[in-house]
Amino acid sequence: MKLSQSAALAALTATALAAPSPTTPQAPRQASAGCSSAVTLDASTNVWKKYTLHPNSYYRKEVEAAVAQISDPDLAAKAKKVADVGTFLWLDSIENIGKLEPAIQDVPCENILGLVIYDLPGRDCAAKASNGELKVGEIDRYKTEYIDKIVSILKAHPNTAFALVIEPDSLPNLVTNSNLDTCSSSASGYREGVAYALKNLNLPNVIMYLDAGHGGWLGWDANLQPGAQELAKAYKNAGSPKQLRGFSTNVAGWNSWDQSPGEFSQASDAKYNKCQNEKIYVSTFGSALQSAGMPNHAIVDTGRNGVTGLRKEWGDWCNVNGAGFGVRPTSNTGLELADAFVWVKPGGESDGTSDSSSPRYDSFCGKDDAFKPSPEAGTWNEAYFEMLLKNAVPSF
Repeated sequence: MKLSQSAALAALTATALAAPSPTTPQAPRQASAGCSSAVTLDASTNVWKKYTLHPNSYYRKEVEAAVAQISDPDLAAKAKKVADVGTFLWLDSIENIGKLEPAIQDVPCENILGLVIYDLPGRDCAAKASNGELKVGEIDRYKTEYIDKIVSILKAHPNTAFALVIEPDSLPNLVTNSNLDTCSSSASGYREGVAYALKNLNLPNVIMYLDAGHGGWLGWDANLQPGAQELAKAYKNAGSPKQLRGFSTNVAGWNSWDQSPGEFSQASDAKYNKCQNEKIYVSTFGSALQSAGMPNHAIVDTGRNGVTGLRKEWGDWCNVNGAGFGVRPTSNTGLELADAFVWVKPGGESDGTSDSSSPRYDSFCGKDDAFKPSPEAGTWNEAYFEMLLKNAVPSF
């Protein structure tokens, strides 16, 4: 899991401090799951006003195992609280669909289970850290072995609410990295796959957000309109599914919500990007999406953006050293277009390995501002988790 970026555009991820704001208290974990009747989510409304992001059982187990490794009792007590924070579950392989049924079992009626749909053929075309299992051209496998299986499970649980982030990085890569052979060869599969996912996951108990990178990616003046057109085209090719609410931003990223001036506002090319924080980006890109004919409300990943000023360049995305957990999930964003702050990236799972001998090594994971050592993408990094905890803003 990572955020792929185009070095030629001088930016594609950003770290920052989401100013402390009220957060939604997490309800105690409950044994009973689901509602007494079928759930219908109204995508014309902000469902996060009603539902709390569920602390999924998979991340809970990771955190509980991490707590057992912490000798400092005060830090361990804080770490236990992280297990109660709602976090999205990444279905980033066909095998990991097996995590879904167990994760559904303890979702109470007032909670919504967050899922990341992330397994396109030729996935992560602009970087190496999170290359997927499906090769370019294997679109039929994506449909039948991946999307169709997820659809079947969600249909079997009509009494549970689900929030989906659709294919992080995919369409943004087509906007900015089409010069790369790996991305140009993946383009048709990305577009067909995303449209298929949107069309078939369009279920009454599902709310969907199509990923739009972040302000340091599609926020550049030259990328705003092409980015909005790319997302809107996927939406229309899917038949304009009514359960699509809008877009997701800052997934696995570091951008500030409302830091002003922005972290990279003094860069020599800053005049070409007015989206210096995610609040500006949500408003600006949201307007472009509306003009392009697509729903334009957003959710923003604040899972690791608690500290700013850590990266040397806006495009440094891998295991940023010194990072901290950010604002906990809440619908209190202060911006009508921003439905909620959510934790999409599970804090503690690596963005990519720092081992330069690994076939999946990406040079961004070896930069001076990247935490080392770090294991393969998605693998737990205890030291990084403890750093995120110590640097959390607001603190636990």
